[in-house]
Amino acid sequence: MEWRLFANLAETAGTKHVAVEAGPGDTFRDAFEQLLDAHPELEDEILDEEGDIRDHIRVLRNDSNPFVVDDGYDTVLEDGDDLALFPPVSGG
Repeated sequence: MEWRLFANLAETAGTKHVAVEAGPGDTFRDAFEQLLDAHPELEDEILDEEGDIRDHIRVLRNDSNPFVVDDGYDTVLEDGDDLALFPPVSGG
């Protein structure tokens, strides 16, 4: 499975794509923890003081925004799932 990172998150990690070992049958938590294990420098940008994903960070699953899951971190991943983190972007 692969995470896609956008904007400043990709800059911080030094890549737009991060492969993780999580796959079908694993949970969102598994995939998310593997992302942070691979790139701990992302923690400050993604997680708040309580260790929760910051409100302004959008987690996308199969390009669904917002990330809607029934079981939160315990959501079971399916074959073909695509995960992405999208911070707010401004422009003009």
